[in-house]
Amino acid sequence: MPHRYRRLRHTTTIRDLVRDNHLTANDLLQPFFVLPGKNVKEGISAMPGIYRFSVDMLLKEITSFIRLGGKGCILFGVVNQKDTTGKYAYDPKGPVITAIKAIKKNFPDFFVMTDVCLCAYMTHGHCGIVNNQHIDNDATLPILTTMAIAHAVAGADFVSPSDMMDFRVHAIRQGLNKQGFENVGILAYAVKYASAYYGPFREAAHCAPGFGDRRTYQMDSANSREALKEAKQDISEGADMVMVKPALAYMDIIRQLRDNVDVPIVAYNVSGEYSMVKAAAAKGWVDEKAIVLESLLGMKRAGASIIISYHATDILGWIK
Repeated sequence: MPHRYRRLRHTTTIRDLVRDNHLTANDLLQPFFVLPGKNVKEGISAMPGIYRFSVDMLLKEITSFIRLGGKGCILFGVVNQKDTTGKYAYDPKGPVITAIKAIKKNFPDFFVMTDVCLCAYMTHGHCGIVNNQHIDNDATLPILTTMAIAHAVAGADFVSPSDMMDFRVHAIRQGLNKQGFENVGILAYAVKYASAYYGPFREAAHCAPGFGDRRTYQMDSANSREALKEAKQDISEGADMVMVKPALAYMDIIRQLRDNVDVPIVAYNVSGEYSMVKAAAAKGWVDEKAIVLESLLGMKRAGASIIISYHATDILGWIK
C-alpha cells in the first residue's frame, strides 16, 4: 500500500522530530573586518548590517555575538598602508594581530581563524607577488608562511590561506611546525572560484585588483572535476579542513567533496550572496529570515560541516 508521507509533515513538532539537518551555533562562523584606530565602526554600503571595526569596537561586537551563542570568527584585515612586498600583512602592530591578542586575552575559548592572503595589503590588489604583470606563485609562498606564523604567535587557532597559490598549504604547515605551532590548524580555501559573487567583499576589504583579474589563480566556475584534485592536494599537504567558495552556486561541489574526502568541509556563504538577500528583503520581495535559513540548510544538506556567513549573528538571534 502506498505510504502517506504527509503524516510526517502534519505538525511543527513532527517536522522538527524527523528533520534531517539542523542549524546550530556549532555550524556557524562570523566574518569580521578589523582596521586600525580606536572607537571606529564603519558601515559598508554594499553589505548592510556589516561593519569594519577597530579592535576596541570589535571586542564589543564579539561580546554580543558570544551572548547569542557564537563560538568563533574569521578575521580580515583592512589597512591604509600597502606596498608590493606584503610586509604589512605580518606587521606586529597591524589590526589583525592586535585583534587576535585582544580577543584571546578577553575570550580565551573563542575560536579565532584568520584569513591568510596578501590582496588587502598590496597596492595592486592581487593575492601574490607581482613580477612583470604576472602573479609569481613561488615568490609568494614565504610571505604567506611568515603571515601565518605571525598570526599563530598572536594566538590564532586556525589560519586560512585564501590566495590559491599552488603548494602554499605545504609551505605554511612546514613553517608552523618548525616554529612549534603543530596544533595550529589550517583551513585551506581549496576550491575557490573566480566568482562574480565577491564584489561587495572587495569594497569591504579595499582589495579589488588594480589590473586584470584573478582568473590565473582562482578556479574557473565551469569546472567541477578540478575541485576534487585541488582539495585532495591541499589535504595531502596538511590541510585540516577544506573550503568551497562561494556556496550557493556550488552546492554540487560541496557534495562532491563530501563524498570523496574525509576532512570537514567548510562552505563560505559569501558577500554577494549576503547582499542579494539584503537588497531583496529591503524591497519586501523575500522573507529574509526564511530565505537565509533555507539557503544555509541547503549548504548543510549538501555536506558542509561549517558555514562561514555574514548572516551568522542574525541566525543565532533567530534560532536562540
